Amino acid sequence: MLNAQIACIFLFYLVIFGVGVYAGKRRGTNRGDNTELLLAGRKLPLWIGALTMTATWVGGGYINGTAEAVYDSTRGLVWTQAPWGYALSLILGGILFARKMRSMGYTTLLDPFQQRYGKRIAAALYLPALLGEVFWSAAILVALGMTFGTVLGIDLRTAIAVSAAVAVCYTAIGGLWSVAYTDVLQLLFILFGLCVAAPFIVARSGGFDDVVRDYIAVIPGFPQGIVAWRWLDEALLLALGGIPWQVYFQRVLACPDEKSAMRLSWIAGIGCLLLAIPPVIIGAAGSVADWSAWGATAPENPAMVLPEALHALAPKWIATIGLAAVAAAVMSSIDSSILSAASMFAWNIYRPLIRPSADDRELKRWLRVGIVLIGAAATCLALSIQSVYTLWFLCADLVYVVLFPQLVMVLFSNSANRVGAIAGAFVSLLLRLGGGVPLIGLPAFIPYPMQTESTGICFPFRTFAMLAGLFVIWVVSLSTSRWDPPRQLKGPQRPN
Repeated sequence: MLNAQIACIFLFYLVIFGVGVYAGKRRGTNRGDNTELLLAGRKLPLWIGALTMTATWVGGGYINGTAEAVYDSTRGLVWTQAPWGYALSLILGGILFARKMRSMGYTTLLDPFQQRYGKRIAAALYLPALLGEVFWSAAILVALGMTFGTVLGIDLRTAIAVSAAVAVCYTAIGGLWSVAYTDVLQLLFILFGLCVAAPFIVARSGGFDDVVRDYIAVIPGFPQGIVAWRWLDEALLLALGGIPWQVYFQRVLACPDEKSAMRLSWIAGIGCLLLAIPPVIIGAAGSVADWSAWGATAPENPAMVLPEALHALAPKWIATIGLAAVAAAVMSSIDSSILSAASMFAWNIYRPLIRPSADDRELKRWLRVGIVLIGAAATCLALSIQSVYTLWFLCADLVYVVLFPQLVMVLFSNSANRVGAIAGAFVSLLLRLGGGVPLIGLPAFIPYPMQTESTGICFPFRTFAMLAGLFVIWVVSLSTSRWDPPRQLKGPQRPN
């Protein structure tokens, strides 16, 4: 049976790779200018755009992390904020940012920063964007490695390396067209696999009514007192910090017009919310199931609940289908993340700073080099991470605290200048790091209020850092406007 399961997964990977290569060759990404490789020639149909956006957000970290948070007795459904938080970020992005960015005809998220602040400031802002994409990619690779190791007994390193290699190869060949076409197929696998697996896991946990009743009895309530402020801080981090990502704007900018850019954001937001339902059900079922009745023990690590539930509470062939769903979710996210980070490198780092005279062929070559290097970095990081959900928040932290205020000011404030941008980024980063980063062993060095030994820091220091950065950009820009006049956005540097 194990050999049959491995053969099915191998076939799945082969199909995905074949579709990715076919899409790239069919759309002629080796011909024409770089908009074909970076933005699908700005001809991405609405339905494909909405599906690829949904598939990108519903990654392995999204699925495993949601089940993890629901299962965790210290967090529960109330603290499972990522599904509705990221769905809200897509909707807000469509309302507030998509029309503006698409109407200006930009190529990447960093283009408005490059126009207003210059290429060196834009290059500096590439760092938090790059780290966010690498952390995100590592998180979803961890989710896949855990699932493969539990369900099939495959070595975690092997599962991570093979999955990353397949995604890197077809992304390098076909760019956004390959990513979009494979995302549509992967989304179908996700939907089918999770919807098939969830009922079996619920049935072996006592049935839907019993799962709901027992879970409600043990679920933690809404946080009270100062802890409610931490809940709000994390919710805002996801809802606003989910906007300033190149992986989002790459699809927005690939749309043929502004209306399509807005609509695909709204549709994808609804899709993300709906696809969170199966992992929520699996996490709840796992928390109340009698694991011993099925010859297993409840996972001590909440991050393992989804793969353990597939392994112990579902028939083997159902577990294989569920595993394919997780693999599809991972592939649909990692290809998008590495393409996004590599796009910014080629377009906003290599072209303006290293080789201003580079032609389209040279840029394509370095885009593919970037895809390989960033994919390798994410793979290496994935081998040392344990909690999917913790890494999920860490990758959003930098983007929320540093990039969100910068994006708001560069697009909507005529007074923002380079000095203000530098000062705002410094203040935001300092205040965020002052709250500590336990995952990398950095202790807190700013005595924020609302903290105890049992709860940690409950003061919303992430949102405070973001708002402080926003305020500093505005004040410093106004104060220095005479000797550093703000530049205005000029629209596309190249025709659409």
